[in-house]
Amino acid sequence: QVQLVESGGGLVQAGGSLRLSCAASGSIFTIRTMNWYRQAPGKQRELVAGITSGDITNYADSVKGRFAISRDNAKNTVVYLQMNSLKAEDTAVYYCNADIIVSSTLWPEDYWGQGTQVTVSS
Repeated sequence: QVQLVESGGGLVQAGGSLRLSCAASGSIFTIRTMNWYRQAPGKQRELVAGITSGDITNYADSVKGRFAISRDNAKNTVVYLQMNSLKAEDTAVYYCNADIIVSSTLWPEDYWGQGTQVTVSS
């Protein structure tokens, strides 16, 4: 099986920064894409940022220029989300998501982490 474990959430004042981490482990053959989603109370889950195995990135318009997604060069199973200039509207539970080819089946499967709370006080 595969697990995704997030860390790095917390409480920060508006204008501050946080860095989220997500580590994948288990029977991984390869990881195709890793993404960060978020879900605020009463809202749908939305894609925040994504990165492919070739380091192509994409961002939601609301975070462009403030957030940066990256992968650990040494450990291709770790992804980060650097969040700068945080705003109150960034408050949400942030989820790591990955499209992983599992070793046992060599089929792509979609995995989610348990989520980490980010709260930005204004």
